[in-house]
Amino acid sequence: MRYKPEYKQQKRQELLHISGQLAKQNGFAATGVDSFMKAAGVTSGAFYSHFSSKQDLFKALIETELQHSFAHWENNPHQTLAEWVDFELDRYLTPSHLKHADQGCVLPALASEVARANDDIKYTYQQELLRGHALFTQHLGCPDKAWAMLCQLVGAILIARAIPDPSLQQQILQANKTMMRNYLHHLAQ
Repeated sequence: MRYKPEYKQQKRQELLHISGQLAKQNGFAATGVDSFMKAAGVTSGAFYSHFSSKQDLFKALIETELQHSFAHWENNPHQTLAEWVDFELDRYLTPSHLKHADQGCVLPALASEVARANDDIKYTYQQELLRGHALFTQHLGCPDKAWAMLCQLVGAILIARAIPDPSLQQQILQANKTMMRNYLHHLAQ
């Protein structure tokens, strides 16, 4: 049975979406191709009509997930620095983001796996992350502040996810929001 070209692209996007959720929840390396394909409702054989290898899937997943994060950042409706910062902090540093890694940003979920990946995957990660960094730089007015905010957001989620106590998780999120607001709002004055 022949499928239209747009069907194959649509199915690839579905596979990336479902694989992204599973990888962010369970880890990419810990999840086999069979598990990814079973979650997507296709056979393992169908995998190879979309990806040449598991590493090819990882590269495509990282690219797609970071593009998704970029779209979120790009859709911040605020123009003033204080409002822009508040929106990002309140959107990113949430209990929901902690509890639902599968629905959240790829950075705290898979950055450590990217660090162990091949250079091709690292380069894809770098290219897409630099797009986000440029957007943060545009709003914050400084490349160093953009890196600091990105790292602070990701680090806060990563550390809070490793804590079993919900009240301590909330304290970590709130402490980071307060510190970043104070620092970045002070710069805006």
